[in-house]
Amino acid sequence: MNETPPLIALRNALTAYAPISEKTWAAFKRICTPLPLKKGDYFCRAGDLPQSFAFVVSGLLRVYITNVEGNEYNKIFFPEKTFPASIIALLTSSPSKFSIEALETSQLIQINFKAYRHLLKTSDEIKLFHIFYLEKNWVIDKEKREIALVQENASTRYLRFLKDYANLVKRLSQYHIASHLGITPTQLSRIRKKLGNNQPM
Repeated sequence: MNETPPLIALRNALTAYAPISEKTWAAFKRICTPLPLKKGDYFCRAGDLPQSFAFVVSGLLRVYITNVEGNEYNKIFFPEKTFPASIIALLTSSPSKFSIEALETSQLIQINFKAYRHLLKTSDEIKLFHIFYLEKNWVIDKEKREIALVQENASTRYLRFLKDYANLVKRLSQYHIASHLGITPTQLSRIRKKLGNNQPM
């Protein structure tokens, strides 16, 4: 696969966590394929048996769960330079419990998980990337989100969201923001009205 701008973006994302040699990068490129998604397309649906994870070159995706009443909860958003995955499903070879949907027209690089696991066993560089990425995004950030959901009220969670996702606020509808905060759009509208000019820009 030629060194296209999407691949350059992927390599930069990898090396942000750990150095990647030319040999390792050549092996990594071989397990990647481009995947364009239109707005509303799915990278993964609840119930699917995923075989890959992805890197977001451009666009925006959401990971969401639907409860028995049909209500959606947006677990997390994946903008550019992130790696969306149904990680538990991949690790356990079980159906995904959530869906990953494109909120915008998006360009992904799909990464074969089985081949990635082989690289993980054979490359110390990929091991380091894996460890540092998981520590940052699946341990530290995940714990912050879980604590906020339990200990903070809706207004505080919204203000934290504005701070943590400042670059995404204008790209997300009120519905999707409310769903992520665990409240209704009506509740979010009341919070925004109450905060008025006190909302961070």
